[in-house]
Amino acid sequence: QVQLVESGGGLVQAGGSLRLSCAASGSIFSINGMGWYRQAPGKQRELVAVISSGGSTYYADSVKGRFTVSRDNAKNMVYLQMNSLKPEDTAVYFCNAKSGSMNYWGKGTLVTVSS
Repeated sequence: QVQLVESGGGLVQAGGSLRLSCAASGSIFSINGMGWYRQAPGKQRELVAVISSGGSTYYADSVKGRFTVSRDNAKNMVYLQMNSLKPEDTAVYFCNAKSGSMNYWGKGTLVTVSS
């Protein structure tokens, strides 16, 4: 089992920045990929950014050039630096960890971007 706890969400004006953090605990030795997803009101959950255990990254087109995902394996943390935020980035952001065929999720942290 892997437990994930997100932090760092909040209210920010358009053009501002936020940094989300995710702390992993439990069977962390089994984790390979980690990343962030988001779900806006009335919409499906979508991938934002992922990072492999080796540091390879992938971003959704909508956040490329604005968001940066990183991880600190020694601290069992994954981060999402969000710059130039837009109102359409408003969503609950979920941390995700993959271990074999298992997907683990945090409870989410709300990001609200005002115009």
